[in-house]
Amino acid sequence: MFRKAAVPTVSNGSYLQGQANGKLSSIDSGQPAQEGKVVLKKKVTLLRGISIIIGTIIGAGIFISPKGILKNTGSVGMSLIVWTVCGILSLFGALCYAELGTCIKKSGGHYTYILEAFGPLPAFVRVWVELLIIRPAATAVISLAFGRYILEPFFMQCEIPELAIKLITAVGITLVMVLNSTSVSWSARIQMFLTFCKLVAILIIIVPGVIQLIKGETQHFKNAFAGNDASVMGLPLAFYSGMYAYSGWFYLNFVTEEVENPEKNIPLAICISMIIVTVGYVLTNVAYFTTISAGELLLSKAVAVTFAERLMGNFSLAVPVFVALSCFGSMNGGIFAVSRMFFVASREGHLPEILSMIHVRKHTPLPAVIVLLPLTMIMLFIGDLYSLLNFLSFARWLFIGLVVAGLIYLRYKRPDMPRPFKVPLFIPALFSFTCLFMVALSLYSDPVNTGIGFAITLTGIPAYYLFIVWDNKPKWFRKLLGK
Repeated sequence: MFRKAAVPTVSNGSYLQGQANGKLSSIDSGQPAQEGKVVLKKKVTLLRGISIIIGTIIGAGIFISPKGILKNTGSVGMSLIVWTVCGILSLFGALCYAELGTCIKKSGGHYTYILEAFGPLPAFVRVWVELLIIRPAATAVISLAFGRYILEPFFMQCEIPELAIKLITAVGITLVMVLNSTSVSWSARIQMFLTFCKLVAILIIIVPGVIQLIKGETQHFKNAFAGNDASVMGLPLAFYSGMYAYSGWFYLNFVTEEVENPEKNIPLAICISMIIVTVGYVLTNVAYFTTISAGELLLSKAVAVTFAERLMGNFSLAVPVFVALSCFGSMNGGIFAVSRMFFVASREGHLPEILSMIHVRKHTPLPAVIVLLPLTMIMLFIGDLYSLLNFLSFARWLFIGLVVAGLIYLRYKRPDMPRPFKVPLFIPALFSFTCLFMVALSLYSDPVNTGIGFAITLTGIPAYYLFIVWDNKPKWFRKLLGK
């Protein structure tokens, strides 16, 4: 089931590819295809790269519940500052990933960079937690938002049945999996269309908000910093909410091998996307406060719907549809990107070999996509998803901080590595410190949930030694693993 991790080579300073090497075994001979190697093609252009990043970042959060930041900051002014600072910090992190993506031209994102900088054990732990818990739970949560809002126009006068939400959610998840298994080009085209829908949805909120400001509707901005003082307990949670809303800027690095001219397109796509998202998020929150007070925003279940009902009348019925499309775009972008992490981890010997195989005609990493389907369905129908994400939200930022710290380490470990795009050293230093500081504060402010998440993450260590390092497994154990 699992193979030993590939060993490092000194010649090029990177890890050798695993036995599968991205090839599909010959159906007739049973031997690896040596000629006419099947590979993932370079179909991600600059525009498609921008659509992957924007389309994955902008999910349901900005439309439904910006109140997490407001609740933990205590005032309108402070919440807008946190939104802006989180956007700038995310841009810093994205620039660090742009450097890593142009000097390590392998797909896999977090996993690949941790593998290159710190070796196989922390890389395995990262992909272990992502495969078993984080990605299935995150996909199930965003999919539930899709299911709820796609049904909203049909249940205007009554509560939507939970079973109906879960069934339509299951259909949406399956559709995304089929799409990503069938065609890279169609996945990218649909992502571009959904990204356009998201930007239109944000403009539908921003433009009326600007009109309200021109009319002088600024009463909610007076004494903007009055209210409950932000506390040491609340600020890290506010930053968690903000950074979660911006998360997704790293997904283009998961598909580096499929990007055309990555030295140019990865930095450009990241910079353009982060500027658009940051400006859009801040202006959207400003627009909300032109019509909704801080107290009303905290009571609202869906801020965008409340905003639209007050200013747009019957047109507000379109908002749930836009939110559903936004969620579908996040589902599609997340599956498209993360399946490449599993593909690369399998290629390096850290996951079952079948996950590094590519469909011979469609040129998609079909097994790496489909492996998420049963796990996501299990998450959907059992368990408290939101608590699970709270347990593990710290793990994402712990490993992202580790990746960016790895960039600094690689500057000293491999000074001669070609770096077509290079950021000033203070940017990775500030960003990695911020990530690790947030993780440390979360241990202080929410020790129970963070401690559970930490314990779940640590299960990857015995799993590494059990599946990867231990060579002399007994026959019954090998049989259990399918060997």
